Amino acid sequence: MNSIDNKNLVKWFTAGDLAAVINFLAAEIERLVRAGADFALIAAVTPHLGFDKLQKRASIPLLSIVEATADAATKGGLRRLALFGTRFTMQAALFPEAFARRGMTIVVPNEEEQDFIHEKYMGELFVGAILEETRTALIGIVETMKQRNNIDGLILGGTELSLILREPTAAGLPVLDTTQIHVDAAIDWMLRE
Repeated sequence: MNSIDNKNLVKWFTAGDLAAVINFLAAEIERLVRAGADFALIAAVTPHLGFDKLQKRASIPLLSIVEATADAATKGGLRRLALFGTRFTMQAALFPEAFARRGMTIVVPNEEEQDFIHEKYMGELFVGAILEETRTALIGIVETMKQRNNIDGLILGGTELSLILREPTAAGLPVLDTTQIHVDAAIDWMLRE
């Protein structure tokens, strides 16, 4: 296990410097290789924006949180899912492309909703502040998207989101906790080896 400081990652994502993110994470993955790891996972969603390039550079297989979540959605029979996460994640093609390959559609909140989610994620959840009014507002966005966009599930596309949306459903819809899904996929992977 290699725990890293997220401050530089946030700085690089904010500046749009994906190359710096990839270079940093590639070096950290190689540290794991030198320690004897035979596969790795990045236990955060936003750094997966560089996943394909990282996988090409890594000398061991990487387990994708996005692909694991798409597999879980397929198994759950979901077709049209809302995606909550950082602004970087919600605006990227990462989830839409992976889910489209499986015949599913990703729907992101509108710009105002994305701004709210990102602000609360980075300003509250990222620092451990869990506020009931934020939870209520997030559920309100899910309810709005259910009506407006006909979604049938919600992806918690940020590891801290499960701290505030813990229930297995939100607005009567199944919630896919990417953190738990990734952990389960890693355990399955290890047991197969």
